[in-house]
Amino acid sequence: MKPFTIELKRGDRKDPLYLQLYKYIRAEIVSGSLSKGTKLPALRRIAEDQNLSITTVEQAYNQLAVEGYVESKPQSGFYVAEIPGPAMVGTISDAGTENDAAGYIGTGGRSADFASTKTLSDYTISESKYITDDAAFDFKKWRKVMLRVFDQHTDLLMQEGDPQGEPALRYEISKYVLNSRGVRCKPDQIIIGAGTQQITAHIGRLLRLLGIHIVCTEEPGYLPVNTIFQDQGYILNKIPVTLQGISIENLPDSKAAVYVCPNNQFPTGAVMPIGNRYSMLEWARSTGSLIIEDDYDSELRYFGRPISSLQGLEPYGEESHVLYLGSFSSTLFPSIKISYMVLPEQIMKFMGSLLEGYNQTCSKTEQLALAYFMEDGHYYTNIKKLRNLCGRKLAACLRVVESYPKDKISADRTESGLNLILRVSTGKSPEEMSEIASDMGIMVVTSKDIPESGGKKGVIFYYSRLPEDCIESLTEKMIEAWLN
Repeated sequence: MKPFTIELKRGDRKDPLYLQLYKYIRAEIVSGSLSKGTKLPALRRIAEDQNLSITTVEQAYNQLAVEGYVESKPQSGFYVAEIPGPAMVGTISDAGTENDAAGYIGTGGRSADFASTKTLSDYTISESKYITDDAAFDFKKWRKVMLRVFDQHTDLLMQEGDPQGEPALRYEISKYVLNSRGVRCKPDQIIIGAGTQQITAHIGRLLRLLGIHIVCTEEPGYLPVNTIFQDQGYILNKIPVTLQGISIENLPDSKAAVYVCPNNQFPTGAVMPIGNRYSMLEWARSTGSLIIEDDYDSELRYFGRPISSLQGLEPYGEESHVLYLGSFSSTLFPSIKISYMVLPEQIMKFMGSLLEGYNQTCSKTEQLALAYFMEDGHYYTNIKKLRNLCGRKLAACLRVVESYPKDKISADRTESGLNLILRVSTGKSPEEMSEIASDMGIMVVTSKDIPESGGKKGVIFYYSRLPEDCIESLTEKMIEAWLN
């Protein structure tokens, strides 16, 4: 293959060297300059040619592999993968570029839906005194923006909120999702609601207006979403999830909606590779279907950069088939319950019918405070600190797990999210393991969607909720109790 001709900008804080190399190779693959099956140069060769460390080159290659642009073959190297989509040069999002060094993390996420009850459908929840880490959010800054709203906007607070969401917040969200997730939208394409489950209920009404009666969901997947669509009378088509996310080949040949978490599937943590993303977009285009992309905690990656959204992969100027969902529970604090969806432009004509008779139930005060919080830059600086904090917590937990023999305990979901799947060889049941953790004040979730494998039983461990200064000792204590 021809040598790489990249010109690296040294000392660029926004684009570290590994990210510049990643973007260059990605563009070469998408343009067709590097065809399927082409072997990438060896790590050492690129490092010598570009005067880089082998670690920097490996970071770039690993990011390409995570997103599905290349595949690694043991004892052979990295090869360009098949991407069944059109050349997309100039349209592929560089989501996260401005804030990659910061990253994004929080303390809420999918776990927030389990915090208040002992049981929810097929899940068993341990009562936890470690609800969240006090170091995870700066409430002093939040108090300042709340006081600012009270001091300067009492006139707005004496009026009903906008059913679509406060314009100031929708404007800040439109800037944020473009910069961090590659989502292209205008403020009037955004609808704000009090939590993802309420937003999903909105979607149920919208699908009827679009003439869609079948909803495909991930199996295993996020149970409350299944319940909402089922309660609204939709036909559910549960599609199995593999290591590469939802099985594209099992999607129906007719018009439908599909609810997916392509960047960090719950509960498996699967990441959909780029080839499957293009295949899903083509499926939606050819069948007139709608993709509901739940991006609930895709930014919570501790190795490499956040992966671009599906919505950002759609070509400019063409009709969109992706409805994008986002939430602030993961990046602020769980109880704020501010979520949003970005509607495709061609669906905006249904906006009036969608919101008819609906009063905004999301706190107007908190919406305005969040708009100020984002405008002042607090949102970005705080989540930078939080990502570093949770990255250290993850590393600490893995050190403990790896200190045991692999046939005794192992961990899945070790690159993103707020929890780990721990697989343990023990005579205790998952429910007993959850109760033991509960007695220690630790949150552990059991699920039928994590079947026993190789003699090991699986549970979901919310390590992010433990204080950093005692996370290793608590994790070790919990594991010892499970094994003995």
